[in-house]
Amino acid sequence: MKRLRIGVLASGGGTNLQALIDSCERGEIDGDIVAVISNVPKAGALERAQNHGIDVFCFPSEGVSREDHEADLVECLEQHRVDVVCLAGYLRVLTPVMINKFPGRILNTHPALLPSFGGKGMHGLNVHRAVLDYGCKVSGCTIHLVTLDVDGGPIVMQKTVPVLEDDTPETLQQRVLKEEHKLYPRAVQLFAQGRVKLDGRRARILET
Repeated sequence: MKRLRIGVLASGGGTNLQALIDSCERGEIDGDIVAVISNVPKAGALERAQNHGIDVFCFPSEGVSREDHEADLVECLEQHRVDVVCLAGYLRVLTPVMINKFPGRILNTHPALLPSFGGKGMHGLNVHRAVLDYGCKVSGCTIHLVTLDVDGGPIVMQKTVPVLEDDTPETLQQRVLKEEHKLYPRAVQLFAQGRVKLDGRRARILET
């Protein structure tokens, strides 16, 4: 079976990228990360990728239109013959330039149980603060496909975590992140196995 060629976009430290790298190296994903791209020159994700011999690229987004920026991303990803694009803390909303080039093939992780606590401004500690302020008893993470509707694409996988009485946004974030690091590679492996089938807005998981 052909190995999945994975491209990763990241803006920050890249802990989810590291989880994907480790899973590929352990043979838990039938694929390889062939390119890591950031819009931030000093993003820790670039160093993580370089440490594992992965090609890295930086296309600074400051002062560049979203469409022109994404045209550079698309060209780089296509040159590396990427099958699936994984967003790993990529803090930019994608435009049709990217989404139309990789329809149903862009994955993102969100630190809450979508459709709750998603959308504009819902990233990082903002999400966990909102979960606690609302008084939720559970939270979790969601791996979903990226569409023009921010955080509104078909859900591939979800995992719940309990919200504890003494939780702070930081402690909840760490517990959710631990599950993200497990769930994201599992979702990518489903794509490597060809087991994700879109049915309207539902992403159905086919049996092996």
